[in-house]
Amino acid sequence: MEKRAKILLVDDDSDFIEATRTVLESKPYQVIVAASGDEGLRKAREEKPDLILLDVIMPDKDGFTVAEQLKKDPQLSKIPTLMLTAFATKGRETSIPVSRGYALETEDYIDKPVSPQELLARVEKHLKKAGL
Repeated sequence: MEKRAKILLVDDDSDFIEATRTVLESKPYQVIVAASGDEGLRKAREEKPDLILLDVIMPDKDGFTVAEQLKKDPQLSKIPTLMLTAFATKGRETSIPVSRGYALETEDYIDKPVSPQELLARVEKHLKKAGL
């Protein structure tokens, strides 16, 4: 039986989580969900996902901070991390400087809203790159 890639989805928007989980589960992916940055870090350590989809704009700990902590952790730093962002539309409403994102070594940026096809294509590309 083919190993199902495990994807950790970190986002505080429950509607987005449900829609995205449905899209991802249309493929043989196992989806784990975290609703906050801290929960995302904890689940990344517990579950060792194959790929992380990480929202930038979250209330407790923004996605850039979470990504920094993931990349500093030797056990988690190799996990492809894709940043999900509504920055193009919401960036001006937050205090997060856009330059923070450029300094990070995350694998990709995906603008919200993202089409199911685009999301799956990006996820697949990074899983392949990681040899999965």
